[in-house]
Amino acid sequence: MITREDVKYLGWLARIQLSQEEIDSFAQELDKILEYVSSLSSVDTADVQPAYSVMKTNNVVRADETERSIDRQHLLSNAPEKTDRFFKVPKII
Repeated sequence: MITREDVKYLGWLARIQLSQEEIDSFAQELDKILEYVSSLSSVDTADVQPAYSVMKTNNVVRADETERSIDRQHLLSNAPEKTDRFFKVPKII
């Protein structure tokens, strides 16, 4: 059973201010939710296989393959400013 103190504590954790009416209302609503969830424990699941995923999918990720990259000198040739092997950009603080 959810008490008023439980709701006050949850409000404190969430950093929200609750009125007395809200505390009473939330206590009743949360109690109903917990009652419903506890009713699920009465369902017989002895012959039910665990479901790890509801979708029947295969791995759709492509295989890793190395490819030749763009030449660094070619990239740097388009830069407005460069230093050695790097792009030079304005300092931002």
